Amino acid sequence: MFSLEGKTAIVTGATRGIGRAIVEAYAAAGANVMVSSRKQDACDQAAAAINAKYSGKAFPFAANVSNREAVEALVSETRKRFGPVDILVCNAAANPYYGPMAGISDEQFEKILRTNLMSSHWLATLAAPDMAAQGGGSIILISSMGGLRGSDTIGTYNISKAADFQLARNLAVEYGSKNICVNCIAPGLIRTDFSRALWENEDNLKKALAYTPISRIGEPDDIAGTAVFLASGAARYITGQTIVVDGGVTVTLPGV
Repeated sequence: MFSLEGKTAIVTGATRGIGRAIVEAYAAAGANVMVSSRKQDACDQAAAAINAKYSGKAFPFAANVSNREAVEALVSETRKRFGPVDILVCNAAANPYYGPMAGISDEQFEKILRTNLMSSHWLATLAAPDMAAQGGGSIILISSMGGLRGSDTIGTYNISKAADFQLARNLAVEYGSKNICVNCIAPGLIRTDFSRALWENEDNLKKALAYTPISRIGEPDDIAGTAVFLASGAARYITGQTIVVDGGVTVTLPGV
């Protein structure tokens, strides 16, 4: 039920953290994976490690997802290497600004939306025809628990992640008749380089864990399992949904 044997997957932001955990889990489940991030050497290293360990094969391809031509090249190269796309995981994200929204520049705001949201629209539009032609597929957007909350430091990032929820709902409606499932995963605080500013500070971490029923920070593998589930036949009747993977943070109420 959870096998991905023979499937072709694209994963962006795949060389570190959550993305790296997902490509490894996919390869372990039998999928062939396109390992993509901005830097070719990082893609090369990640793909080599996967090929040395897992049954599924990996191919490295650098692409800046904020550039449409790069995204088109990524999908085209995937077809050449592995065939039609069965699984798409939009994980790459950017957050060039940390502070109140009154201080963010237009360029920073636009970069966040282009990288975190527009790129997912492009990738889904490019990959969906492959899935439709094969009778179905899975599109997974890696969003964030932040999309459910306000913040005085990462507000624009959270806005982009809230938009993921609606993008998944809309695409679920548009692609449902083609048997394409579109869902979000909304991680809580995960131990990655991307979120280092939030967990490396001991005071921040202590504050976060005070309202986490599972009393630890999340690990990338905690997200990878959900990504395998959503890509597999076990989730074939789930679409338009957001699965929150946060150790229970969103079910608590601080101060009570």
